[in-house]
Amino acid sequence: KTCFSCCSDGNIAVWDLHNRELINQFQGHTDGASCTDISTDGTKLWTGGLDNTVRSWDLREPTQKLETYEFSSQIFSLGYCPKDDWVAVGMESCYIELFNVNASITEKYQLQKHESSVLSLKFSSGGDWFVTTGKDNQMNIWTTPHGYSIYQSVEAGSVLGCDISDDDRFIITGSGDKKATLYEVMY
Repeated sequence: KTCFSCCSDGNIAVWDLHNRELINQFQGHTDGASCTDISTDGTKLWTGGLDNTVRSWDLREPTQKLETYEFSSQIFSLGYCPKDDWVAVGMESCYIELFNVNASITEKYQLQKHESSVLSLKFSSGGDWFVTTGKDNQMNIWTTPHGYSIYQSVEAGSVLGCDISDDDRFIITGSGDKKATLYEVMY
């Protein structure tokens, strides 16, 4: 088993969890690396950085950086859609950008409901929707790929992180006020 960690020097460290040793590093961000996700098929690593870029890497060829995508703001969170070739990016500027990484599709959407930085982002396992949380105390749920807002909740403090159960029935958030909130998804 391996673990990917973001480093302040812009590298992504790859750790062997069993042996507890560093086995590789992906180098490419010119400022701190802030977030990672892996494609559903396990062949691509997606990384976001404080250098306003998202990068993709081929995990079968660890020295091979595939693509670099530039944005207008620092990247705080990202997710790869398990259903289609969509990547959603949460930025320091309060925007979420959703773009298709398939070269033959040029669709791109910019979403805004947060009033401050988008701190976390997670796709449902079915890929039909995703969750974002922010410094503005909000948790939002959006459709994939068009980004229609389907639910919003405001918590007492900044919502620092989120996760979704494997069966897409529950969302959990962690807030700056030291509370975890569990949401049941009913649709």
